[in-house]
Amino acid sequence: MSCPEWLGRSLLRLGKLASPRNSQPIHAMYAIIGAGPTGLSMARNLQKLGLPFTGFEIHSDVGGLWDADSPTSTMYESAHLISSKRTTEFKEFPMRDDVAQYPHHTELKQYFQDYARHFELYPHFEFDTEVLRVERSGEQWQITTRCNGEEQVRHFEGVMLCNGTLHEPNRPELPGDFSGRVIHSSEYKTAKMFDGLRVLIIGCGNSGADIAVDAVHHANSVDMSLRRGYHFLPKFVLGRPIDTLGAGQWGLPRPIKQFVDGTVIKALVGKPSDYGLPDPDYKLYESHPVLNSLLLHHAGHGDVKVRKNIEHCAGKTVSFADGSSAEYDLIVQATGYKLHYPFIDKKALNWHGAAPELYLNCLHPHDDSLFMMGMVEATGLGWEARNRQAELVALYIQQLKNGAASAKKLQKAKAEQIGQRLDGGYAYLKLDRMAYYVNKQVYNRVLTNHIEALKADLLAADQAAA
Repeated sequence: MSCPEWLGRSLLRLGKLASPRNSQPIHAMYAIIGAGPTGLSMARNLQKLGLPFTGFEIHSDVGGLWDADSPTSTMYESAHLISSKRTTEFKEFPMRDDVAQYPHHTELKQYFQDYARHFELYPHFEFDTEVLRVERSGEQWQITTRCNGEEQVRHFEGVMLCNGTLHEPNRPELPGDFSGRVIHSSEYKTAKMFDGLRVLIIGCGNSGADIAVDAVHHANSVDMSLRRGYHFLPKFVLGRPIDTLGAGQWGLPRPIKQFVDGTVIKALVGKPSDYGLPDPDYKLYESHPVLNSLLLHHAGHGDVKVRKNIEHCAGKTVSFADGSSAEYDLIVQATGYKLHYPFIDKKALNWHGAAPELYLNCLHPHDDSLFMMGMVEATGLGWEARNRQAELVALYIQQLKNGAASAKKLQKAKAEQIGQRLDGGYAYLKLDRMAYYVNKQVYNRVLTNHIEALKADLLAADQAAA
């Protein structure tokens, strides 16, 4: 491969001597950018169909976001998965029984390393390799990479962007001039940094809630500035992960499901206002819920003080919309992330507004060689849905080459139904981070229908050839 020192490390990981396949680069028709869960599942599905590929990973190992040592990881010391392992794992490679229901990020790093070893994916990736540019070159894609300071240019038939959606911090400008320290939640690593400080956290997504819970054990004071309310869900109900309950409800009409689930949650944890937090002015599942009952616990005990939206900053004094003010040493912006693909022109991605406009969040309406993988969010979607997305793309590529009717039908659908929002009728909040949010059941149904049609054509072709 292009980085000899990486090859030695990969061989040690695999525990085997070099073979011609490991030591010599093969002609790769497809390029995968990123070796996190999405990149690994894309590699696995191309591998199943015998489609040659090369993967590029900026870090020295697989895992992406879940490897805290990666330069692009936003992982912090206390981070755990917010969905349970059985609803999140790859079905083809279940997590071990001794792994926690909500695994720590170190367990997930090990899981992805084990996955890559088990399916022998390491030799297909070039590590410590940054993708600098992805550009059109006739009918191919020209990719410029850098490894150990040396640039290399190669051409591929197709490209899969698998570098994740949680790398580029969204940093809104603070009103006024704050003289204390300001960081984004992506910079947060350990709660020790809060020792003795007066801390203000802006925003209350899952990361913001986690950071607040960490901070109460170290900071002198912890406040949270919130513009809107959030729906809070406990991680466990009756001793079971909450996302493993209610599996039989999925056929319920949307309004009934929202009412039933909302009523159950209120019975279990009450309303956010019972703990001093603002109540949401939208219904359950219309934005991503916060799975953190510990924040409610600390807010109810006065360990976390809830503030209104910030009005002005002067020195270390922050004034809020209700006329109150307080002094802080540190502000943490838990304000989310922006989609970021700096190596490719946005026009190539059919980008409109806050996100690329694609069919099933991955298929370009008019380009059959460029795929946006993993740019999809939904409550309870898990990595398996992203694996199924990768399966669809691999099958589509293969069946296009075969001239299959199922591939031609999908090709037509992605061009004609590009504006279709698979939201299941939910009125998602009009936020940038919700631009690529889907309804799990509707998305999986459409995805499955296409996959089954592609598989049926492939099977029929195999049987005819036999």
